Formats: sequence, structure tokens, C-alpha cells
Amino acid sequence: MERTLRIRNGEKVQGTFSRVEMERRISNLRRHMADNDIDAVVLTSYHNINYFNDFVYCAFGRPYGLIVTQDKHISVTANIDGGQPWRRSFDDNVIYTDWQKDNYFYAIKDELSGQSLGRVGLEFDHINIDNKNKMAAALGSPEFVDIGAPTMRMRMIKSVEEIEIIKHGAATADIGGAACAEAIAVGVPEHEVALHSTQAMIRHIAKTFPNAELMDTWTWFQSGINTDGAHNPVTSRKIESGDILSLNCFPMIAGYYTALERTLFAEYVSDAHMKYWQANIEVHEAGLELIKPGVRCCDIALELNEIFKKHDMLQYRTFGYGHSFGTLSHYYGREAGLELREDVETVLEPGMVVSMEPMIMIEEGNPGAGGYREHDILVVGESGAENITKFPYGPEHNIISH
Repeated sequence: MERTLRIRNGEKVQGTFSRVEMERRISNLRRHMADNDIDAVVLTSYHNINYFNDFVYCAFGRPYGLIVTQDKHISVTANIDGGQPWRRSFDDNVIYTDWQKDNYFYAIKDELSGQSLGRVGLEFDHINIDNKNKMAAALGSPEFVDIGAPTMRMRMIKSVEEIEIIKHGAATADIGGAACAEAIAVGVPEHEVALHSTQAMIRHIAKTFPNAELMDTWTWFQSGINTDGAHNPVTSRKIESGDILSLNCFPMIAGYYTALERTLFAEYVSDAHMKYWQANIEVHEAGLELIKPGVRCCDIALELNEIFKKHDMLQYRTFGYGHSFGTLSHYYGREAGLELREDVETVLEPGMVVSMEPMIMIEEGNPGAGGYREHDILVVGESGAENITKFPYGPEHNIISH
């Protein structure tokens, strides 16, 4: 039984991005390799394989890869996927079979045979120790250097084509938000609201991007105590009158994630809840004004902390004030160098895309209990930032009574 295969099943699909855009990304990587004497790079993460190859893999316990040298660009995928990775990949593809152990590493070794491998780039923040050791054995123990941080910095500045995809995503999230609000009513379970929202977003993506694979779009809709965490799963809990609600719409277009998050209330809002809600909105609006080129992420966080301190609410904050957007998801990827936190000194630049999403959480049993979060996406420009989220926030719009 063969250890590797080439399956050219069908024709290449229309890519998400132009050939010029994909070649720009790969050229940036190859330039970094040349400047740092890196002979080959083996990417392993969802986000980098998608960014440099326009392909989102489904691991299901199997490793995937993308080999890049100065004259080679080839994805390494599992036989279980058939010809789909080749159709989706920007360039070449090799398949490894299950018939012998570690055929994945054999395929990488085979593709790099005859290549001088003094220094090889790996994603230190993704590859595990076991696979790193197997990679060393397969490639003759070259010097491994980190390619994860440099590629993260490349991804942080979005191209015109990327920003266009992200804007479509934000508009899709707004559609999901409207569907969510439409489905909210006392007695309706969380999962029914979420399903209505997700279906609306998927149908819109299918109509707008007829050549795209429809995968990973989802909604987290939380009510009552379930709002205390930003990433709490949907349950079958039924909405009650006076409930605090959290709307979280996440469309995915070709591995590019966008988000809409809003605080809402079912039928009415108590005075205690209103106090926390309005304070969080004050921080949100101040944050929207602070996002502009030349500003450090940490300075934004520190300034917003002062508003929460004024209200004696800083102790209720649960995470950073925002993060980068691009090729990422709830199960992969994050540009950690572009988060609005006190320990991130990155300076905002034109082409960066970040969220503003303050959240506070009041524990159950206290007046105003629940989690409060508003979330907008901003594209940093030459002199300011464009807010591409249009769904309204605040008491005038989001006390829902049907």
C-alpha cells in the first residue's frame, strides 16, 4: 500500500482571494525565510494553513501541514479527505495514507528530500512535543526556529481583499443579530433563538459567496445565569421575563471569523441591571473613540479601566477589551500580539482590524446579576477607524418585548 498519493479529483475551485493576494502572502513569508536563513517552513496550524493556502482542514485526530520553500508550496493532507484539499489548496497537494504509522512525517521528508535543511521553521505555539520530535527524526535533526510569531505579525495587517471579506462578515453578523432579536420571546428556549440566527447567517453567506464552503458559522445565545461567561454554550433554558440576555453571532467565511455581541433584556430591565448596563456602554463608547492609528493597545486598556474604577466596577471585568480579526475561530487561532490588554504594547496601524468589547459580570444572587457585553468591529485607517458593525446597542433598542 502506498505511503503517499496524488489525487486530482475534479477541478480547482474558485479561491476566496485573488492569485495576486495569495502570492503577496507567500512572498512575505519567503522574504522572511531568506532574511533569516530558513531553508524550509512546515506550517501546522489551522490559521496559518488557511492564511497561506486558502484551505481550512478538519483534523479529527490527524496532523496537517503546509510546506513552503523558495520554490515549493504544497499542503500535506490525510487520505480521508480525498481530493477536496487539492481542489481547495492554492497550489500543490500531497496525501498521506493510514496504512503505515507516521506517514505524515514520511510525506514531509519525501517532499523535502534533496533540500538542504540547516534551519526549518515550525510554529512553536502549535506543534506539540511529540510531533516536534518526530519531525526532527524525519528531517535529520535540523535547527528548528519559530515561525509562529513572525507569521502572526504578517497576519495582523489586513489587505484590501481581507478587509472586504471581514466587512461582509460583519454585515452577516448584523443579519444574525436581527434574526436573534426576532426570535426572542418569553418561554422560547435558548437553542431555538440560536438556530434561527445561525440559519439566517448561513443562508446569507451561501447567497453572497456561492463558491465558498459553508462551515463553522454559529450562534451562542445565553439567558439569565448563562450570560456570566462570554463563551458559554447554548442550552435549552427558556427565557423568562426580566432576563438579561446575551446575543453572540459568529459568521465564518472561508475561515475568517467575525462577531456581533450585544446585551439585551426580555420585556423589562431592573434599575440594578440598568446601572451596570449603562456603565458598560459608557466604556464601550469611550473605547470606540480610542481606537485609532498610533495608539498602544495597553494604553487603551488602562484608560478604559479608569472609567470602570469611577463606577467602582473594575473588579467585575472579565477579560481584555478587544482583539484582532482575520483567520481565527473558537477552536483555533488568535493574534495574541493584537489584543487590547494592559500587557500588550503593540501600536495600532492602518490595516489592523480590532474589536471593542468590554464585559463585566455580576454574580448570581446580587442585584443586577449577569454578564454585560457589547461588541463592535473596527478597521483602523490612516487617521481614525471605521466601525463596520451596524446592529444597535443599548436600552433604546435591546429591551425585547414581543
